[in-house]
Amino acid sequence: MHWRKLENLHILFWLIKDLCWIQDFKLAGTFMFFPTFTVALWLTFKSRHNRVDFLHNLAVSCWILANTTWMIGEFFFDDTTRPIATVFFVLGIIVLSFHYLPLIWRKSSDESQSVS
Repeated sequence: MHWRKLENLHILFWLIKDLCWIQDFKLAGTFMFFPTFTVALWLTFKSRHNRVDFLHNLAVSCWILANTTWMIGEFFFDDTTRPIATVFFVLGIIVLSFHYLPLIWRKSSDESQSVS
């Protein structure tokens, strides 16, 4: 399957999962985690040779884990899993910081050198 088609399928799975969440379809929402996360992991694995795509796909995988942890907490654990979900959200931000912080520092360095 072509990458773009797989990415689009991934979005469809994610939307179905979140629709199940908002409609309180506990079994369907929980089930939809598996294809959604599996495709995210596959995209992450396939992008491992391109640092930028890999980091973004890894962050998306963290986001799905956070999102699903939050959903399952609302479904089955009286909404007590938000602190765990927060860890996955923060991990995604940390992963993306490996891409964006060097760009910011480089741009800042370039601007300060051009002023001198």
